[in-house]
Amino acid sequence: MFTKNVGTIDRVLRVVVGLALIAGFFLDTEAAYRWLYLIGIVPLATGLLGTCGLYKVFGINTCGTR
Repeated sequence: MFTKNVGTIDRVLRVVVGLALIAGFFLDTEAAYRWLYLIGIVPLATGLLGTCGLYKVFGINTCGTR
């Protein structure tokens, strides 16, 4: 369905950062701009799917296969 263009280390980092940001949304209930933590959905989704739209636009591929 999608062409994989995100490598293993990149995927792990994206999932960790995404989960940390989403956790911040639930843990930091007093923050004025709490909704900004939800940006963590983007790296989480790209890490889980293994594909990144911006990588495709710029021709970047951190995955070992083409």
